[in-house]
Amino acid sequence: MDGEVTRIPRSRPDGAATRLADIAIHAGVSEATVSRVLNGRPGVSAVTRQAVLAALDLMGYERPQRLRQRSNGLVGLVTPELDNPIFPAFAQAIEKALTQHGYTPVLCTQLPGGAPEDEFTELLLERGVSGIVFVSGLHADTTARMDRYTRLTDRGLPIVLLDGYTDQIDAPFISPDDRLAARLAVQHLVDLGHERIGLALGPRRFVPVIRKIEGYRQAMAQLLGTTGVDELISHSLFSVEGGQAAAVKLLERGCTGIVCASDLMALGAIRACRDRGLSVPGDVSVVGFDDSPLIAFTDPPLTTVRKPIGAMASAAVETLLEEINGMPGKNMELMFQPELVVRRSTGSGPLVNR
Repeated sequence: MDGEVTRIPRSRPDGAATRLADIAIHAGVSEATVSRVLNGRPGVSAVTRQAVLAALDLMGYERPQRLRQRSNGLVGLVTPELDNPIFPAFAQAIEKALTQHGYTPVLCTQLPGGAPEDEFTELLLERGVSGIVFVSGLHADTTARMDRYTRLTDRGLPIVLLDGYTDQIDAPFISPDDRLAARLAVQHLVDLGHERIGLALGPRRFVPVIRKIEGYRQAMAQLLGTTGVDELISHSLFSVEGGQAAAVKLLERGCTGIVCASDLMALGAIRACRDRGLSVPGDVSVVGFDDSPLIAFTDPPLTTVRKPIGAMASAAVETLLEEINGMPGKNMELMFQPELVVRRSTGSGPLVNR
């Protein structure tokens, strides 16, 4: 095996010895390749090396000391509470990208009644972070003060902000095209024969909410000739309970299709339908937004507009690293296209059934 004896630390509870063959099978490479990686020898691509190390990690073994990389620095990642599965998905994707570039992520999760975003920011500054990624933070709230971010950019700290654009901060923004997301959902329901289509959203002060409303209004006008849609827009909270409350109002107003601003809200909308004895999609069609992990396994599997998490996370990290490496931060927005994923929570509407 390359003329060397490869020893793997026994860190699993059962203390079982690991064979190179076990890791090779798990990583999909040869035993010789595993040996080269574990002995720090050249001739292995970065992708293959990462696969071997991932296999070692997943099997519960410590990495040999020679393979433990020294961190290039700390990077803060500030997210809302992790109850909504879209935020853990974002955190995992961003942390993975940071780790691949040799940086150590420091996750700060906001909880109701817990430390606010500003306290986390101060904590990260005290730790000497190289930069900070903010996911769905106060920058998305049109009523919040933006000087908390301008103070960071004024001192030269690299920051990147996801989900919520403002022209008041000289920093890069990473966003999904929320207007297009709303249009995709409305178009899908119109194609199915729905014309009484409601929109269930979170609080109206948030940038993604404002943009979804704009996309919804435009789509309803262009596709159905409907301009008076105020009564078809219902605001609540970004939660299952919020979606249920918003959907109750829309059902009372005769909606047969409901577009929701998050998958959790969509699950609440389905609950509201069932509480009224309505079936989904037999009586009412429901569309979510995000395509959160496991959402394909709901009952019924949810039709949703997929947020491009992987692409957005990669762009956020790459943009941040450019700032860390000396490129001055500037106000710009990188916008990513969402994708409609059709499952079984949407079906034919009244126009088709006539």
